[in-house]
Amino acid sequence: MAKIYATGKRKSSIAKVWIKPGSGKMSINGVSLDEWLGGHEAIKKRVLQPLFLTKQLGSIDVIAVTLGGGYSAQADALRHGISKALCLYDNDFRNTLKPYGLLTRDSRVVERKKYGKKKARRSPQFSKR
Repeated sequence: MAKIYATGKRKSSIAKVWIKPGSGKMSINGVSLDEWLGGHEAIKKRVLQPLFLTKQLGSIDVIAVTLGGGYSAQADALRHGISKALCLYDNDFRNTLKPYGLLTRDSRVVERKKYGKKKARRSPQFSKR
């Protein structure tokens, strides 16, 4: 079977994900998941959640390229991309992943700074005298 491609997004991060049947290897930006995320065990679990829920942890190879944002947002983009790719791989996985919200793009992004403000909403300090 050929590779299946999907993109996942979160904040300003994008993950390009290819999955194919295999032995469960993961390559993100040319390195393994453990090298890529180091000691962040909670984030690693979050990335592997779609594979764990669909019981495909040891039977699908994942190759991904992530760019933009920080490592946490990139990990969430990767999770979104893996979930979308799994749905293209087998449409039955959609019923498993949808209740966990793994197919929904988290649309929260940083609000822009407005003029006359210190940040997006923070006003300058008021001085009465």
